[in-house]
Amino acid sequence: MQRPRFHLAIPVTDLDACRSFYGDTLGFPEGRSADHWVDFDMFGHQLVIHEVPTSSGIAGTNPVDGDAVPVPHFGALLEVGDWHALAERLRGAGVSFVIEPHVRFQGESGEQHTMFFLDPSGNALEFKAFADDSQVFAK
Repeated sequence: MQRPRFHLAIPVTDLDACRSFYGDTLGFPEGRSADHWVDFDMFGHQLVIHEVPTSSGIAGTNPVDGDAVPVPHFGALLEVGDWHALAERLRGAGVSFVIEPHVRFQGESGEQHTMFFLDPSGNALEFKAFADDSQVFAK
């Protein structure tokens, strides 16, 4: 059975700035596009940015292990090495982090590397990695 993939469509207020952010800054390969939307390959998943006049961005935050986690947010689970490479890529590009790259739940069930940042339209993204994938849904 093939691994399931997801499709995520998000609103952006500046298509050109977000196209550059997702394509150049994050390094996601671009797929199909039209005047008001662009497809990207986000680690094998389809991310589509749709230009809209306004976007609500962050609705609020929830406390998680001492961090104010922005809601809503989206992202992907990466391998630890890929997570570190992405964090360095973002630092090199001068991206400001909402939550700096760090280890959450250290020494506990569900220990994970995590980082949060915003795209140019204010959409919050989280990328995380587990040293032990059996901890992804651990209680």
